[in-house]
Formats: sequence, C-alpha cells, structure tokens
Amino acid sequence: MTPPQGTDGVRDVQSRTPRGAEPGPTRAETDSRLSAALTSVVAGARRRAVRDGDRQIDTAHLLHSLMETDPGVRAAFDDGAQVVRLLGYLVQRSIGYGLQWQGTVEDSGAVPMVRADDPAPVAPVNPVNPVNPRVKETGWSPSASAAMEAAIERADRRDEPRALGIDLLAALLADPDCRAVEVLRRAGADAREVLRRIDDDPFTGTSADALVDPYADPCADPYADPYAGTSAD
Repeated sequence: MTPPQGTDGVRDVQSRTPRGAEPGPTRAETDSRLSAALTSVVAGARRRAVRDGDRQIDTAHLLHSLMETDPGVRAAFDDGAQVVRLLGYLVQRSIGYGLQWQGTVEDSGAVPMVRADDPAPVAPVNPVNPVNPRVKETGWSPSASAAMEAAIERADRRDEPRALGIDLLAALLADPDCRAVEVLRRAGADAREVLRRIDDDPFTGTSADALVDPYADPCADPYADPYAGTSAD
C-alpha cells in the first residue's frame, strides 16, 4: 500500500526541529530600529542567555536586562521598593524559578531545545565558568521575537524611528502568558497596572523624559535675566 502523501505529492515527514523555536529578527534588522540604549539591553539579554546555557533569548531575559540598564523602565513601576524586589527576584533565575524553563522553548509546550542534527540535551553549565561552550548562537523565543516587533511598532505609532526601552516593556506587559509577566506576577507586580500607567502617558520612559530637570521651575521665564537679584545688582 502506498504511504499517504501530502497535497504536493511529497510524503509528509515529521520535523525533528522543535516547533516554536524562532530565529527571530536578524541582528542587523533589529539593531537598525533600536535606540542605542535598547541595543545595549538586547546585547545584555543575549549575554545572559548564553551564560545561563539557554539557546534562546526569552522575555524574562529581556525584562532583566531592561530593569538593570534602563532608568525609564524602572520609573514605570510604583516605587523603588518594587524595583528592588523585582530585581532581587530576577537574579534568582539560575537557582530558582528559572530551573523549570531549562531545556524548553517559551510558549512551545516545553519542547526540548535541540537542533535537528544534535538530539543531545544542552550540557550543564559549569558554575566556575558559567559560559556554556555548547551554546554558540542564541536565537529568540517566539514571545521575545514578537515583543521586539511590537516594540518597534509602538515606536512607529509615536513617529519615532527607533524603539526605546519603554516600548519593549509595554510589549512584554501586553503578553499575559509570557515569562516576563510570570516573573512580575511572582514578584508581586501587577503587569496590567504598569501597562495602564504607560498607556496613559505614551511618553513615559522616552528619551524626552531624560531631558527634563525635575528641579526646574515649570513656570520660569526663559527670557528672564539669570543674574537678576545677585550682588552685582
């Protein structure tokens, strides 16, 4: 009996490449649409994934790098105590909550992360030298790849040529099933409330905020004599 064939006459073959593993945008494609600060965030997330022995950058890697390096992102949260609590939780990935994610693809139903030509599991990470020699290139989880695209789209809606850290944070918060939101939930942060705060002020965390002097008089006369009232008078 002739084996069943696909509609194109070619026998259906079960792929050994795990579904859900996304190559993601290329580095050139992504970097050209990111601010310098966000490019640094992505580089930090990539280094963290490689160091942890992960084949993919996931949304928790991105959140961790954002919280560490972007003051605009940290300002989107309630207070300093919440930021400290979240950072304290994020650093426990390799010894705590992240253990459940080892060898899995984010949003893929825990499909083992192996190449089609390399069915062996990822080698354990040496605690003395945490860089896993088997992990040479790190791709993107489907959720992380989608978040990067959504961040760029958010910047486009502001007519900005490059996405900022706050754009990526908003994209992460908008996916309730991603690992980043799971981390936030475990750390006691309400992702929906943070996203609502960002959406209420679309310029929260943008580069324009960094140029505002919090101690400046908002009603100051720009044409006033800066030396008026000094002893020279």
